[in-house]
Amino acid sequence: MALAIGDPFLAPIPGHRVSAETDIAALTTRLGHGFDDLSELRRALTHASAGNTRSNSYERLEFLGDRVLGLIIAEELLRRFAREAEGDISRRHAKLVSRNSLVQVALDIDLGGFMILSSGEENSGLRQNPAVLADILEAVLGALYKAAGLDAARGFVLHHWEALIQADASPPQDAKTSLQEWAQGRGKPLPSYRLLSRQGSDHAPIFVIAVMVDGVAEVSAEGGSKRAAEQAAAAEMLRRIGAEKEN
Repeated sequence: MALAIGDPFLAPIPGHRVSAETDIAALTTRLGHGFDDLSELRRALTHASAGNTRSNSYERLEFLGDRVLGLIIAEELLRRFAREAEGDISRRHAKLVSRNSLVQVALDIDLGGFMILSSGEENSGLRQNPAVLADILEAVLGALYKAAGLDAARGFVLHHWEALIQADASPPQDAKTSLQEWAQGRGKPLPSYRLLSRQGSDHAPIFVIAVMVDGVAEVSAEGGSKRAAEQAAAAEMLRRIGAEKEN
């Protein structure tokens, strides 16, 4: 199933040769909608290493898909949890559009197997890279939106995010708030956060934030915004605290 530039034919089953075009078309079944023209879907699956130009890789469609996903999830949460406060819905939304959620869905549909990579990257592990899987899924959603419209994109999202939406009967806990309460409850100074680096493109930045709590080794995490990275770092610190407590 895996696609690589320079490999026009694939052999996922001994004795069979499947064209790359046919292989990409197989993904449309998992998306729940056909494509009259596979060029946008092919672009969504093409890693920057294999694109001749930036516009031929998935990055622009990723930008679109990120916004489409955010809109669909926001509408659905407002419909389902009409009585919840905005802050609670916001925390639900942040979790559902997070990298972890995207990676779960990408793995569910085996998206990594459809990625188009340069031959040099084929054995680099990119097909299992969480950041790349999340980006490619957003790009595929952007391609689906462009090809079939918002209703088709909504159908895909609501189907594949249903279990994730149902997983939290109550709004997820804000990690930064939980960490602050943990520190205050033990008479410690408030957690401090610092920016370690900013990576990625302008429209899809990746921030790496470190958090420090008195008496606990510093930990870091990344996110698509400073706020998201701080939340991820706080969650990682809470896991660290829990692990140290168990030990």
